[in-house]
Amino acid sequence: MRKVMLALTLLFLGTGLYAQGGLKVGIQGGMPFDDFNDEVSLVVGLDLGYMWTLGEVIDLGVTTSFIHGFAETFHTDVVLTDLSDVQFGTAAAAVRIWTSNSFSIGVEAGQAFGINEGNDGGLYLRPLVGYLMGPNTEVNFSYTSISLEDKTWTTVNFGILHTFQLKKRY
Repeated sequence: MRKVMLALTLLFLGTGLYAQGGLKVGIQGGMPFDDFNDEVSLVVGLDLGYMWTLGEVIDLGVTTSFIHGFAETFHTDVVLTDLSDVQFGTAAAAVRIWTSNSFSIGVEAGQAFGINEGNDGGLYLRPLVGYLMGPNTEVNFSYTSISLEDKTWTTVNFGILHTFQLKKRY
């Protein structure tokens, strides 16, 4: 099922590249808390998505991302623990509501696929708030939640997103 969802998302993303709209490429950084607070020190991510404008207020699209959590390092006389990095690839649907010309709220929801050993992934949810700093550059704050089998991956993130306007091919 996960492979089918990933294939459909990539198909829609690839098909959308020939339509008129916006290809979004971004980077994010964040801090974990709750279940992974002691295991992961810092989180970085790469985002890729395509949004279709449904009017002046609503955008719909598909997104994919790579999330990498760097393992916390403990080296003292008492504790010596080797933890592994945590990695996810995500495929999701996205919606954005523009409350003004430069301010948006939105959510991405889909599936996170675990990349590192012992990580099966889970349900992916990322609400966000964005501010358009120029015609094609946005900064955003987001909360990421991935429901794993016995834990929940939760992070607070800051990101920068750039939109590339694509033209129709005839």
